Amino acid sequence: MAHFDTEYQRLEVSYNDSPPGEEDMLVHVPEGSKSLWHHIENLDLFFQRVYNLHQKNGFTCMLLGEIFELVQLVFVVAFTVFLANCVDYDILFANKMVNHTHHLHESIKVTLPDAFLPANVCSARIRNNVVVIFIMVIAGVFWLHRLIKFIYNICCYWEIRSFYINALKISMADLPYFTWQEVQARIIEIQKEHQMCIHKKELTELDIYHRILRFKNYMVAMVNKSLLPIRYRLPMLGDVIFYTRGLKYNFELIFFWGPGSLFENEWSLKPEYKRGGNRLELADKLSARILWIGIANFLLCPIILIWQILYAFFSYTEVIKREPGSLGARCWSLYGRCYLRHFNELDHELMSRLSKGYKASSKYMNCFMSPLLTVVAKNVAFFAGSILAVLISLTIYDEDVLAVEHVLTTITLLGVCITICRSFIPDKHMVFCPEQLLKVILAHIHYMPDHWQGNAHRYETRDEFSQLFQYKAVFILEELLSPVITPFILIFCLRRKSLEIIDFFRNFTVEVVGVGDTCSFAQMDVRQHGHPAWMSAGKTEASIYQQAEDGKTELSLMHFAITNPRWQPPRESTHFISQLKEKVQREAANCQQGMAEKHLFSSIQSIQSESEPHSLIANLLVGPPSLTSFQYAQEGHGAHHSSHIGSSDVASALRSLSPLSTSQHLRGSFSSTLAKGEGTPLITARGLAGSTTDTRTASSGSSAWEGQLTSMVLSEYASNEMSIHAVYMHELHKQQVRTEPARHVWHRQDSDDSSESAPEDSEANRTLPRSATFPFPGALSRQEGSTAPMVGQRRYGCTPDGASGTSRPGSRMSRLPMGGWTEDVQAGRHHDTVPEEGSDDEQPPQIHKVYKSVGYI
Repeated sequence: MAHFDTEYQRLEVSYNDSPPGEEDMLVHVPEGSKSLWHHIENLDLFFQRVYNLHQKNGFTCMLLGEIFELVQLVFVVAFTVFLANCVDYDILFANKMVNHTHHLHESIKVTLPDAFLPANVCSARIRNNVVVIFIMVIAGVFWLHRLIKFIYNICCYWEIRSFYINALKISMADLPYFTWQEVQARIIEIQKEHQMCIHKKELTELDIYHRILRFKNYMVAMVNKSLLPIRYRLPMLGDVIFYTRGLKYNFELIFFWGPGSLFENEWSLKPEYKRGGNRLELADKLSARILWIGIANFLLCPIILIWQILYAFFSYTEVIKREPGSLGARCWSLYGRCYLRHFNELDHELMSRLSKGYKASSKYMNCFMSPLLTVVAKNVAFFAGSILAVLISLTIYDEDVLAVEHVLTTITLLGVCITICRSFIPDKHMVFCPEQLLKVILAHIHYMPDHWQGNAHRYETRDEFSQLFQYKAVFILEELLSPVITPFILIFCLRRKSLEIIDFFRNFTVEVVGVGDTCSFAQMDVRQHGHPAWMSAGKTEASIYQQAEDGKTELSLMHFAITNPRWQPPRESTHFISQLKEKVQREAANCQQGMAEKHLFSSIQSIQSESEPHSLIANLLVGPPSLTSFQYAQEGHGAHHSSHIGSSDVASALRSLSPLSTSQHLRGSFSSTLAKGEGTPLITARGLAGSTTDTRTASSGSSAWEGQLTSMVLSEYASNEMSIHAVYMHELHKQQVRTEPARHVWHRQDSDDSSESAPEDSEANRTLPRSATFPFPGALSRQEGSTAPMVGQRRYGCTPDGASGTSRPGSRMSRLPMGGWTEDVQAGRHHDTVPEEGSDDEQPPQIHKVYKSVGYI
């Protein structure tokens, strides 16, 4: 048995988006002709600021928001200290009489200033309280840090403001009317003139996304591969997700930008983390660093906890008073936003589609009201309402009733009680149709575990979906508990995954020319990270370890291609998209297009509220008048709850929404509108095709709001196309996995599994837990043969089979302690030196023994 020590080598290839012949080009510009934005050293930070200024609607709005954040911090600290030391609560609660020396025999009404202590008494109480002094000192240091950061950011964003005005020719007044796609198109255009990046003559949309989302893509990949310790199994509670803003901040501090992090700057991983020879030493170093950060979190826990409580109190108390049922509302959890995020998806793109799925998600969760709880809530609401009605009637008759002790408090509490009870009483007109609701949710969120389909009516599915779509009250509670729990997660859970984290960053980091080190998953390369169960069979060379779960690579590729129609994908990705489109055309041709569209749209529209004008189907229907093929019979609005959206139906809709047909419809609409003079056209084919021309200049009479409307319609068409693509790809995936072993399921391997070694033989055939990351043994095989690595890729990984890069059928990999690997090969085979070429079968540092069989990749 030969020993395989995973001495991962650097592959001398790298991804490259440059045109042929420009791969190694270094653009030279004469000194006298250089612009202010020539050769920007840190393009990551520059593009992030350009994006942030656009999202904050200009320099003035951003400046005002930053100033109010500083004032808010001062207010919270000062107001809290004042309430704790400068208020006489005995007078405020009427437990003590006010001493008015000038009115000894008169009944004087107590005013609010009477409850305030004199300034000298207040200052003396503050000086004598050591805890208050300590908190004020810490808050002062933090505020000074924020102030310095604010001044620095203002100087930097003033430069970004100048870039918008002078380079992009966009004034701050017009910036809110520009979409990000329009701003991005102008950035790509001026690259030729200003040469912001000197390593490439032209920038692509993917280059800009990579620089803005470099670290976020890593986080999405680590969540997708179940690397971060955020899932736990607790007694009586079952599977629990704990992922808060504080925990996320610590993860980013450790991995990306904190002292001693894995990256030496914004765009480059430290060289030692690209080599596999010292992986154990690096893992120990990372483990020690996590320990110290965990200890720091533990020491700062009281201060952070106090701040969290105060901030939550001041932020939500008024909201709860105004809308008591707001805590019963739901929001997308932080884990849900990370799990549902595509690779290379900007914040506003993610929140846009999640917001579109909010109402359908709320309706789905409301389908699971407990009948027992509903009965109790109705009766409690009746009793509380009866008492409240009497008190209100007495108050109307004589307002002195309010002067009675606790009457006003009782009225307030009864109102809150009634509001809470109403949240547990379902709408009597609501129809129970969870499967259809789940279809609409899928169209917007794009990701859904296989075992949810057909089980939407089960409470297990509802509980799993609630991990993505949680109560606002649960979100607030988790944030309050975060300072206490985060240190323990870092010290006892994350440290054990140090070696896996080191291996992850080495194996899944590639160097892109003109961009730097990026997560290889963010390349959306179906050959390197495609999943055979998601239409990538025969086109992917990825091992189980390399495959993105839940169709993340394929869906992210389609989303990015639709969102950025001018982007030119690599050859393998282009082939994947072409095959998908051919399949759509082929399936659509096998059914009657008109009836299929009617069947699809009416089935989903039946559960859409008429108050949702921006829902999926409504957006399709309010398009240009030439798109008459989307019309359906009015009598179908309230029926067909049990209709099934088949792949042929979805293919028909996609065929109608294809860029070619839509462009022709829009061109006809544009021409006819100009000829008849019936107003400014909403959409032009040129704009839909992704032209760099500002869509607001499509006609000489267009105004700012018309241009904004045009951009919104273009964005909605792209969103609708991606929604139907997501449904279609899930339908194809469901058809494929019916004939394959059940490995595509929701639950990952437990996040808090230890890194202890697994026995090589005794556990070889044991049944693994239900996991989307690790398959059931005996059901997997490796596709033989592989193509040459992509030109321009530089990958840091392992090459298990010599220079040929081919896989070895029948080989078995077993895990050694601390992530090492051994390989069972044919007798007499000696250990070869690992060459610096293609990586074919990289395996995770922690995985159970898997046998490969012919017929499944």
